[in-house]
Amino acid sequence: MSSEIAIEARGVCKRFSRRTRGATSLKERIVTRRRDEYDDLWALQDVSATIRTGETVGLIGANGAGKSTLLKVMSGIVRPTTGTVAVHGRVASLLELGAGFTGELSGRDNVYLNASLLGLSRREVDRLFDDIVGFAELEDFIDNEVKHYSSGMYVRLGFAVAVHVDPDVLLVDEVLAVGDEAFQRKCLDKIESFQRAGKTILFVTHALDLVETLCTRGIVLDHGEVVYDGEPGYAAGTLRGLLGTDRPRERPPDNTPGLVIEDARISVLPGGPSVDELLPDHPMTVTVDIAVNADASGPPQGGNVVVVGMLAGDVPIFILGGDKYVGSARVPDEHGRWRVTFEVPSLPPLHCKIILGVSVLDPATGVTRAATRFSDVVAITGRHASGIVELVQHISVEQTGTDGTQP
Repeated sequence: MSSEIAIEARGVCKRFSRRTRGATSLKERIVTRRRDEYDDLWALQDVSATIRTGETVGLIGANGAGKSTLLKVMSGIVRPTTGTVAVHGRVASLLELGAGFTGELSGRDNVYLNASLLGLSRREVDRLFDDIVGFAELEDFIDNEVKHYSSGMYVRLGFAVAVHVDPDVLLVDEVLAVGDEAFQRKCLDKIESFQRAGKTILFVTHALDLVETLCTRGIVLDHGEVVYDGEPGYAAGTLRGLLGTDRPRERPPDNTPGLVIEDARISVLPGGPSVDELLPDHPMTVTVDIAVNADASGPPQGGNVVVVGMLAGDVPIFILGGDKYVGSARVPDEHGRWRVTFEVPSLPPLHCKIILGVSVLDPATGVTRAATRFSDVVAITGRHASGIVELVQHISVEQTGTDGTQP
């Protein structure tokens, strides 16, 4: 990946004014002389990000988090209140439905108009026109006025123009989910071809699976602030944590009769106090408390297998006690409370924040009988600045020749 910078945002803030109180009629304004009152809405607050050439970045967050505003600032449509943004190279953006289209013009005319706004000459559009229309699958409608297009046709034509101008930087706002499954696959194939060509892509999406599978990086916004910037799987897990969707729904009582995972905590040593930070190469202990009630109806013999997952967001880092149930912890189906202790003598070289997920399994079938994800976050603080795992490496440098050939 190139080290050149494609987009650089520094201390970006964007303020909008919104009316909080005012007259609702002309009579009220004249008689009561009520004046409009406004307050400030900060859509972006001190946002900084450096996106390098060739990166594919997913910009995610809850509704109203500031994602679309940030994309508009980066594309030059909206001017930041404070801060600076620099974008290098030809930019193609598809930021909202029908942006840049004129309803009274035909699809054909809008292709030429939109492409010219993106910097293409008429001769270049003539050469690309059939490919654009074919990609959008609008051959039978291209001479119709676009005001008669459906929302899907709007976005398909806009996306087709944007990806055919050969941009260096592509900015896309939540349009990859438009159209049928075949068209979505075509859009993703085009994105992947851009990735292979070393293009820079920044897109807003609510499809977290796309962030995990397509992106090289994820940025999470919350109330206009960047709360995470890094590994895409962990970015998706961070957002799920903010939205409260990182925990499974409670199971109906009759699905896990008599089994309750009461508590799970992390300490350095057995019996020690709970901690919120751990160090690599140091020990770790996970303690799980499970209650088995008299009405438990588990396996007749062999007990229940207890498995603990260490998760960074939704990304499993490692599993305790789940080695195909060999040597794993087993809690009998006997009335009472049981405590299971997992001891790790030395943590691997990790740098991430983790949460615990605990499952109780039927050893015969592997069916989950109870599962709970705990919200307490524990940081494993490695020595490196980014990434989750630090690899021990041997580096060597040797000269292979003076003319670029192997000696």
